[in-house]
Amino acid sequence: MNSKRKMAMAIGVGIAPLLAVALPTANASAHGYISSPPSRQAQCAAGTVSCGQIKYEPQSVEGPKGLRSCSGGNSQFADLDDDSKGWKVTPVGSSTNFSWTLTARHATSTWQYYVGGTKVAEFNDGGRQPGATVTHNVNFGSITGKQKVLAVWNVADTANAFYACIDVNIGGTGGNPDPDPDPGNPGDCTGAAWQAGSVYNGGDTVSLNGHNYRAKWWTQGDEPGTGGDWGVWTDLGAC
Repeated sequence: MNSKRKMAMAIGVGIAPLLAVALPTANASAHGYISSPPSRQAQCAAGTVSCGQIKYEPQSVEGPKGLRSCSGGNSQFADLDDDSKGWKVTPVGSSTNFSWTLTARHATSTWQYYVGGTKVAEFNDGGRQPGATVTHNVNFGSITGKQKVLAVWNVADTANAFYACIDVNIGGTGGNPDPDPDPGNPGDCTGAAWQAGSVYNGGDTVSLNGHNYRAKWWTQGDEPGTGGDWGVWTDLGAC
């Protein structure tokens, strides 16, 4: 082996440990959150409420299973546990759709929804991998008024779960439509006319071309009815 080759190998051996230390590790906390109605982390990301680090990674509220906190026990996301920050309260019906936006689709055991520490709904995926978006219809029964809903996504193959808190007014004006509406009895065009230059947050409703639409997350300039199932707008039907 010539001297140049020996020197190259020596340099490579010396640099390898440094690279192993210097290279950034993959972010293991980037997975999913409730986008509609807008959860607290969705409001942070949209700038609706001034928050800390969670503004940049709303999908990262991960913690051990069994917690009942909006932050998932993460001190860096403590803003989510502060009920006094002026969170936007979304009017919803007694039967309401909650939509998750998933950036990493982990095999799932269950999805759970709590109000005041009481579980009001659970959906069992049996270890299946979900799609990029997941929607559950939650029936609140006799619960009404302003409430904080805790949504929990329990991952099947780890000890962790993802957490999201959503502030709602159950029985207030507005809310989600009937999940299986009668097509022969369409609703009214209750949403304001969509404006291309306006900013919309998750949960906002608009009307365009004889249909009502609800925003899944923050948007500006995305025309309702053009994004398909993966678009920002949910078609609420003809009006």
